[in-house]
Amino acid sequence: MTAELRLRAEVARAARAIGAPDGFAPALDRPRDPSHGDWATNAAMALAKPLGKKPQDIAKALLAAMDPAAAGVAESSIAGPGFINFRLDSGHLASGLMAVLEQGAEFGRNSTGSGKPVNVEFVSANPTGPLHVGHGRQAALGDAIASLLAYGGWNVTREFYYNDGGGQIERLRDSVYAHIAGIPLAADQYHGEYVKDVATACVADLAAARGLTAAAVTALVRANWASDSALRDAVRMFAVAALRAEQDADLRAFGVKFDVYYLESSLYTEQRVAETIEALKAAGHAFMEDGALWLRTTDFGDDKDRVMVRSAEKGGEPTYFVPDVAYHVTKWKRGFTRAIDVQGSDHHSTVTRVRAGLQALEMGIPKGYPEYVLHQMVTVMRSGEEVKISKRAGSYVTVRDLIDEVGRDAVRYFFIMRKGESQLVFDVDLARSQSEDNPVYYIQMAHARLSGIFRVGNIDPATITGAGVAWDTLSQPEERELVKALLDWPSLVAGATEALEPHRVANWLLETARTVHLWYHKHHVLDEPPEIMTARLALAKASRIVLANALGVLGISAPERM
Repeated sequence: MTAELRLRAEVARAARAIGAPDGFAPALDRPRDPSHGDWATNAAMALAKPLGKKPQDIAKALLAAMDPAAAGVAESSIAGPGFINFRLDSGHLASGLMAVLEQGAEFGRNSTGSGKPVNVEFVSANPTGPLHVGHGRQAALGDAIASLLAYGGWNVTREFYYNDGGGQIERLRDSVYAHIAGIPLAADQYHGEYVKDVATACVADLAAARGLTAAAVTALVRANWASDSALRDAVRMFAVAALRAEQDADLRAFGVKFDVYYLESSLYTEQRVAETIEALKAAGHAFMEDGALWLRTTDFGDDKDRVMVRSAEKGGEPTYFVPDVAYHVTKWKRGFTRAIDVQGSDHHSTVTRVRAGLQALEMGIPKGYPEYVLHQMVTVMRSGEEVKISKRAGSYVTVRDLIDEVGRDAVRYFFIMRKGESQLVFDVDLARSQSEDNPVYYIQMAHARLSGIFRVGNIDPATITGAGVAWDTLSQPEERELVKALLDWPSLVAGATEALEPHRVANWLLETARTVHLWYHKHHVLDEPPEIMTARLALAKASRIVLANALGVLGISAPERM
């Protein structure tokens, strides 16, 4: 049992002794000012109403009923209207590091998810070009959320939804054709250099398949484009496949792997969109108006009803939210009773519509399905100026640009370090710098310094087990604060998982790295008396373990040298 749990149990026991109602569970929090103690509780105020007494009087009664030794309490005091502050005995506090040393890479994991399935869908870019920095933020955020859930015992499936149909794909096809035919691109077509590369590769592929020269293929395409739908389909399929491969290469460079790639086109070829429309009509929430088929989404919290299928005059096609509904039905039928979609903030308007459509199907899907994590876009800055275009993509900065310039670890950390709903400024100069101002460099340097202690001392970390350690020697203020930070990791990561907020892990890493650096600079390890050296080696190893665990959740490496 950790020091926190022992203290909580003792406060609860004392509360029952003075008449607290059954099931009373005291809260424990870290005081904002460490000088006030290691833990604080508002139990006295929470009990004021049920006990009919003043919080100050209850706080005194609680302290009188407690056994300080059982909870490892060295000092306690009452503050303000009835808060109780506790300072733990140094040995009692530091002994919690045994759990870190014993559990190693498993320290902080929990079984909250109980192996239940969860689908995390993210990136899901149209295969019309390289991944831009907005996709990169989503990749880092989605991958970290998936890692958090796996850390919390969920059975996670990472899914990429390919929007391989619609007008954007036709524009891609026509953009490739324009390069092949040597005609100017239209304003709304794709102008990046990558399209020219796709066109060149497409000509080579068609030439090899048909036994023709490149010049003959070019002439064939020019002459038959308008009349040969099979040729147009061949160009479209080649372009989509080429850019899917391009995006996959971007994701590999970013260290992101998916378990499932789901094609939007399959929703049509397998009749899932048509089936969903018929099911919505059968459920009684659809109606015709002005030649279009509508869904009465106002029955499910929307501000107005939405068109499901456009009128014949407007093409007679389903509107964009209908395949999204059909797609989420497949998730539900695949057994994902929990699904999380990580998307850009520009998808905000689709949330209510998709959920309304799922509710209207009356399949027992809960109101909050799927869960959405929306993120703001990214502004890239270099030398104090915004960077807006890529040499290759033309109109935007790509993920690969950033990875090539500053490295995968820096890109991942910078994309995660702010809450998703916050605007993010990516400072290339800061991300490249090897200084304390660069947060990911600073965090990784903390891990490298801890590793260096063992390397310089020619000590195998595996020999540090915590056996026989005099934990009470870890009594310096910097040591106590570092111990507390490490032991807070399980609750920190559990809270980040529940809230789907990996930036909490990024912030915890930065604060804990500061504590590591402060301890490292103020206290020697290797040239101390054996009792102190052994205890500090245990603290160094525990710090190394927890930093590596937290970096791993974010998909960032924990280097031993820098």
